[in-house]
Amino acid sequence: MFRKSRNLETAFQQVRLFALVSVIGCLMFAAFVTYRSYQLAAQTESKVYILAAGKAMEAFASNKRDNLLVEAKDHIRTFHEYFFTLDPDDEAIKATITKALYLADGSAKSLYESLKENNYYTGIISGNVSQKVRIDSVWVNLEEQPFQFRCWGVQEIIRPTAIITRSLVTEGALRLVARSDHNPHGFLIERWRTLENKDLKTENR
Repeated sequence: MFRKSRNLETAFQQVRLFALVSVIGCLMFAAFVTYRSYQLAAQTESKVYILAAGKAMEAFASNKRDNLLVEAKDHIRTFHEYFFTLDPDDEAIKATITKALYLADGSAKSLYESLKENNYYTGIISGNVSQKVRIDSVWVNLEEQPFQFRCWGVQEIIRPTAIITRSLVTEGALRLVARSDHNPHGFLIERWRTLENKDLKTENR
């Protein structure tokens, strides 16, 4: 009888130990599942999906500073292309200049107003002149704000009888501003000025 009692006690201890191990195992599993769920949720929040050609493509979120230099150079390049690319059409000129002025401060607007007063744009329209710019290189100093920059390019003026190629060197500073539809990179060009803009060659047409 005592042996049976001891056997029952041993069996009860084994069952209790098994139940305790099972409970601890379940708690550990639940904790692991909860941890992984939070981890996956955090990873999901760091991803952006873009719909392109009917397919969802993953784009990873990144800090602005990761691509600061690339964005700064593209902002400068875009501004110069808008400001100096002109066709003999008043509405087209206004449209591109307006886009350029969203990317710069009053220094760009002052040059535009000066050119307008001197009938520069009127001459382009009446003379059926087209103007293009090719940006060769852009230097930006990211050591301190506002970021100083210098831009080198070539300006091509296409007249009915000739094509004039001119050098173009400008400089200014970049200030960080809020991004918008008109200013997607979030920079504003300040104290912009032209350092060089001289004839390089003239080709007859």
